Amino acid sequence: MAYSTRELFARVIKCEAGGEGDTGMKAVATVIMNRVHVPEGEYQRVAQGDLRKVIYQKGQFDCVRGVIKGVANPQTIWASNPDQVHYQIADWALSGNKLWNVGSSLWYMNPFKPQCPPEFPYNKSGIYNSRIRKHCFYDPTEIYKGT
Repeated sequence: MAYSTRELFARVIKCEAGGEGDTGMKAVATVIMNRVHVPEGEYQRVAQGDLRKVIYQKGQFDCVRGVIKGVANPQTIWASNPDQVHYQIADWALSGNKLWNVGSSLWYMNPFKPQCPPEFPYNKSGIYNSRIRKHCFYDPTEIYKGT
């Protein structure tokens, strides 16, 4: 049975940021919705404003990958049911709300160290915006428009 878009979004929020508190989960939800609404670049071209396509875009979220580097991924959207807070944050983001300090960020990552790299991803299409708990957030640069 396929998940509803709301259910899928709540599961991604839990899996990607469940240990980051309400602010961290809202920040991740903001990035995902930014990808839905971005008017240019890769995410617009691939997802065309469809949240499900954003979530399932290949290589974007480890939580929708059953296998990583040849090993079964124990932390997936299928492994754990969302709690009420995850649905609340999904509804919050689906209603058009954004976390102000994440702004227009299209990426986040956990560097597993104290410092956030100044640019992300590998093609330098994002520039550092802020850090919320363990995640670093990145705004698009001019390079992103050509992706």
